[in-house]
Amino acid sequence: MSHFTIYQDNYTNATVISNRFIDEYMKSANDAQLKIYLYLIRMMSAGLSTSVSEIADVFNYTEKDVLRALKYWEKNQLLSLDFNEDKNLCGIHLRDLNPAPPAVMPTTASITAPPTALSPAAAQSAAASMYVVPITSKTAASEAELPETKLSETEENPYKKPNYTVEQLKAFKSDEATSRLLFIAEQYLKKTLSASEIKSILFISDRLRFSEDLIDYLIQYCVDRGKKDLRYIEKVAVNWAQEGVSTPEQAAVHAHKYDKTVYDIMKALGRSGMPTQAEVSYITRWTREFGFSFDIISAACERTVLATDKHRFEYADSILSSWKKAGIHHRNEIKALDSHFRQAKAARFSTNKFNQFKQNPYDFDELEKELLSN
Repeated sequence: MSHFTIYQDNYTNATVISNRFIDEYMKSANDAQLKIYLYLIRMMSAGLSTSVSEIADVFNYTEKDVLRALKYWEKNQLLSLDFNEDKNLCGIHLRDLNPAPPAVMPTTASITAPPTALSPAAAQSAAASMYVVPITSKTAASEAELPETKLSETEENPYKKPNYTVEQLKAFKSDEATSRLLFIAEQYLKKTLSASEIKSILFISDRLRFSEDLIDYLIQYCVDRGKKDLRYIEKVAVNWAQEGVSTPEQAAVHAHKYDKTVYDIMKALGRSGMPTQAEVSYITRWTREFGFSFDIISAACERTVLATDKHRFEYADSILSSWKKAGIHHRNEIKALDSHFRQAKAARFSTNKFNQFKQNPYDFDELEKELLSN
């Protein structure tokens, strides 16, 4: 996602929040929506740049969460999202909650022009029109990436974490399956879980209906990507639930859907299009369970393509399984293994019962002369 430079006409080392926002909007917004809106104002006040991905990292949200929050505030008319001709997000206009009379409203030119400092008196009388200006980037968010709010204000959000009671938390912890799950989570995260973190796992299990195996896969998936915060893990779980993921196999397909490595391996095996669940399972096995780099996997793919047109994933899996057993870690070790295999094969051939007899030292040149002289 592209970076945004957030600025206004005057600057103070403070973040000012409108009373109208507190009175009318704050009570209806959720945690993510509040944090993201306040963060935008804070960055604007300091004249700093940010981006959707950066905001997601700050709060351990997914980028989809950030985009959904922006769409929410646009719907409530606290900001507007501007798109260019290619439908890429090119600006965020933070609207003034206490607009000044039309005579002092800024023109389009004043919005798009570089920021100009105002005197304190002018700043008080002028409208606080605030604009978020992005640095040009080919990876800017598309309008299609901003999901519409699916739930009405009166409809219960099935993905909202309830306020679990102490009794519910105790009952959850006392369950045998839960104890096993919490132990697994602590091993992945390398720490003892707090009550808040246990509530996150309770939410994933109770409200999102994740199985023990799926929660195990979820935590491992996030930890492998350097994300050990339960708030982030919870957000990923909600995203999977919204996408209909209910098994580790479906999660693997969903997680690898846009993984470049998956498509590189598919291409190396002569495959095109979306990978099937079985194909993703093979690739996950090679990259995660075996821990092979793409360099080694591509070597197996090259041999597979030369050897067969059918069952290529199975054939490549047999090669990589043998390399795993042989302790291969680098591509240059494959040559040594091939050389050892050829030597062993030659040794077996030399000890074959048909090769046990003493060989006659025929001189084929002399035999040829005798045949020609006759």
